Amino acid sequence: MDQKSQILALRDIASQINSGGDLATVLRHLIEAACHHAHWALGSIMAIDAAHGYAHVIVRHDPTLLQRSLPDKWELATSPSLIALQRNEPVYIRDARESEEFPGYRREAFERDYRTVLVMPMNCSDAEGGPMVLSVIARQITDVSDEELAFLGMIVHLGAIAVEREHRLQAEKRAAERLQRALKAHTSLLEQVLTDGSVSALSSMVGALLPNPVVVIDFTANQVIAGHSPNPDFYTDAAWLEAAAGTLSRSLMKAARDAVDRGNSESMSLFLDDGARRFRVSVRFEPLTVDRQLIGALIIFPTVREFSDLDHLMLDSAKYALSVQMMRSFIRFRFETRTQTELFFEIVERRWRNANDVLQRAQRLGLNFGAAQQMIVIDFPERTKNLGGVSIDLEHNLARITQQADVAANIIATEGGLVCLAPFDTSKRQEKLGRLMRRIAEELGRYFDEEPIVVAGNRCTALADYPDAWDRCNRMIRIGRSFGRTGALSGRDFGPLPMLVAASEVSDVRSFVQDSVGAIADHDREHNTPYLETLSAYLREGCRSQACADTMGLHVTTLRYRLTRIQELFGVDVETPEKRFAVELAIRLHGVIDSR
Repeated sequence: MDQKSQILALRDIASQINSGGDLATVLRHLIEAACHHAHWALGSIMAIDAAHGYAHVIVRHDPTLLQRSLPDKWELATSPSLIALQRNEPVYIRDARESEEFPGYRREAFERDYRTVLVMPMNCSDAEGGPMVLSVIARQITDVSDEELAFLGMIVHLGAIAVEREHRLQAEKRAAERLQRALKAHTSLLEQVLTDGSVSALSSMVGALLPNPVVVIDFTANQVIAGHSPNPDFYTDAAWLEAAAGTLSRSLMKAARDAVDRGNSESMSLFLDDGARRFRVSVRFEPLTVDRQLIGALIIFPTVREFSDLDHLMLDSAKYALSVQMMRSFIRFRFETRTQTELFFEIVERRWRNANDVLQRAQRLGLNFGAAQQMIVIDFPERTKNLGGVSIDLEHNLARITQQADVAANIIATEGGLVCLAPFDTSKRQEKLGRLMRRIAEELGRYFDEEPIVVAGNRCTALADYPDAWDRCNRMIRIGRSFGRTGALSGRDFGPLPMLVAASEVSDVRSFVQDSVGAIADHDREHNTPYLETLSAYLREGCRSQACADTMGLHVTTLRYRLTRIQELFGVDVETPEKRFAVELAIRLHGVIDSR
């Protein structure tokens, strides 16, 4: 074939290959064109499955093919296809009937009556990503010149271009179909939201749309909604649904809040313990927010595959739909909370005028200030306050605790804490109230990783009682913070002097202490002297020198010398009962202030 004929043939081949509609048609046209224009009798295109050691026939060209079954799978060990791919060059078998290197071709050459075989790598892959080779066969022994080999190589190259084009078209088609499904799913999610469906139903849709197992955390309803099991070896889907909503719900909710508080949405390890087994899973957390307020979270278990761009689009749609669905509960919660909080502070700050009006408003909000109640105030740890303080799931947690304790309580949100209005405990030692306070401190302590301060006020039977109870609770909270105390606290945990300091003007107390014993304390710090300690012990022993000396392990002469120096340096006089009381009070207050 001269050069002009070859060029015209290549033009026809390109047109024939390009006329195909799918990959199989393109490959069929390619092998037909190679056989017809390069003058080969038979041909086939095979894909290589190196992992399993086989070459699979994709298409054949045999105009004289009889109706008989032919092998569609060749062992690579007996096929030249692997050699052609490894060397990236043609493999030429001049006479297959005499070839001992490839017994498969030798046997088939007699069965199908052919002699010469040429196998060429195609530098492209099939739909599953396997590399392909083109094989052409002549019935007579045929010598192949360099020009003929180059011509056949050009045909194969045109076919590879067409195959890659078909791959791109199929990829674009699949992407368009996925995009269409994503848009349809987005529409379905919004329709579910607009029809005022439940979070559970919406979560089921989200679980079906996303490629990986998910768990939806709804802080507005204090519930955990799971989908497919992330670890089928441990849980069936039904068992996982039950465990996530039961024994694992608290740890899942806490892990979601902690991860979101830390701003961590990357994949991380999560340890889960349902009491019977402990295991680790890889998860990522996606927050669900309204007005920058956390109302839920989406836990994704990356066990299937990494998210594509369309998966991320689906994820955004799912987060938006879930946030909108939860927003209804959140708005209702925020309205009720804000209204209750405003009324509560109107009462404790004494800003009300008409008691009947306040009681009626409270009744509409489910509050009863006409019955005997007791105020339990929970002050959150400072770290929690810095992260935003009270949230909807915290109120749900406190409600659960009071319900389990069989206490019909109303919960009111404050800045950095919660107030629980519970029926007054009429028992003498208020044991039920104490147990409830300790339970609140322990449960929320596990939630915060640090116990909050929990204090209780006095009995309140009228609106006028609430401001004093509120002030008393806040004084105990300030004292607790000053002394580094947390958990359930009461006035008995501190004694009278800290309460006195908290109730008094701090500046006046400090001035009194400084004027009375401040100079002694400063001198002891600067010169490492024990004068304040000596004076305190002397007053504790009723100003009896020998008893004080024995208590301190001193000789009485040493004690008297110290007392004389205190009189000379600081002018302290403890001769009269009034002066002794003033000095002793100053020393005790100094101890309280110094501890703070």
